[in-house]
Amino acid sequence: MKKIKLWLILVLTVGLSLAACGSSAAEQEKSSTSASTEKTDEPITIYLVRHGKTWFNTMNQVQGYSDSPLTEIGEKQAEAVGEGLQDIVFTSAFSSDLARQRNTAKLILSQNAEKAPELTELVGFREKNFGSFEGQSNDAMNIAVAEDLKLDYPTDSDELWNFLKEQLGEEELADHIAKVDPEQEAETYEEIKARAAAVMEEMIEQAEKNGGGNVLVVSSGGIIPIIMEAIAPGEYKGEKISNCSVTTLTYEDGTYAIEKIGDTTFADQVKQ
Repeated sequence: MKKIKLWLILVLTVGLSLAACGSSAAEQEKSSTSASTEKTDEPITIYLVRHGKTWFNTMNQVQGYSDSPLTEIGEKQAEAVGEGLQDIVFTSAFSSDLARQRNTAKLILSQNAEKAPELTELVGFREKNFGSFEGQSNDAMNIAVAEDLKLDYPTDSDELWNFLKEQLGEEELADHIAKVDPEQEAETYEEIKARAAAVMEEMIEQAEKNGGGNVLVVSSGGIIPIIMEAIAPGEYKGEKISNCSVTTLTYEDGTYAIEKIGDTTFADQVKQ
């Protein structure tokens, strides 16, 4: 009888021990899962880069949702930025699904001294949608805007674009492009700004899950100023956003700060 009692005690003891171990393991797994998805409070530094020079840039063609490959110069610009940022440890990297942005990001990351993060594509980082003007000459689009406003405009392409930006500003210019688009497919300023705000929120959420730190974002020259206006109203004053220029932002406690706009220190090392 005593042997049976001892046997029962042993069985109960082992059973309780196993149950306790199982409970402890489950708690540890739950704790680990919670920690991996928890957002960080660490500040985030964002290196917002315009893509390298493309074929459409060279040929003076409208390039928004439409795409064209990087030129040899554009590739060298991206590599120069990568070399300049090679000691930055990136925890996250983003671009849109446009090849010119994606390839610029990959070339930058390829020069990094550390193990590069996987590139995440967020459609919201695409350039403005210029509707039926896509692929046409920039002059065709800009002259359509100038004539609609009955402006006495310069004939030089670069002068015309700068003239329109000075006369109208980012918002009115985007809205007039949308107005004169024959197919009415071009985005309005508010549509672009809403997209910019949404994609930045999505990017920050993913970056926080990756631990914050340094983040690479490659986008386009038309939307980068609107991104800045969406996250830090009034801070952008019309600075030029050249190919492979670097705009540096910080994000902490729900607030953005713009540290530097359109820095071409690295891209300028490439001979045009």
